Amino acid sequence: MKKCILIVDDSESIREVVSAALIESGFEVVQGVDGKDGLDNLHKRSKDIKLIISDLNMPNMDGIELVKEVRSDERFKYLPIIMLTTESQMGKKMEAKQAGATGWIIKPFEKAKLLNVINKVMR
Repeated sequence: MKKCILIVDDSESIREVVSAALIESGFEVVQGVDGKDGLDNLHKRSKDIKLIISDLNMPNMDGIELVKEVRSDERFKYLPIIMLTTESQMGKKMEAKQAGATGWIIKPFEKAKLLNVINKVMR
């Protein structure tokens, strides 16, 4: 059975590029257009999703709020969450880490680096 990854990003082009790389590497992908949509998709597929990749800056619910919401649910206490963002400020990284993010990758990303991080954090 393919491992399922939830991608949450308000940029359709980023979602498509990340999805293509993951599908090509044998993963199943679910997409969310912002934090609220991502959270809804997580709840709908809670038993399937093994990792979340989220942007930081999004409308309706940003990536840090998404991380906090995910971590507030006992079922997702250990679900890996990788932030994939253009933000490189240490303050933002620390805020995301304190909220419960597992990792941080700066856009634009290299497919090999993304897959390496995924393989390190996914069970």
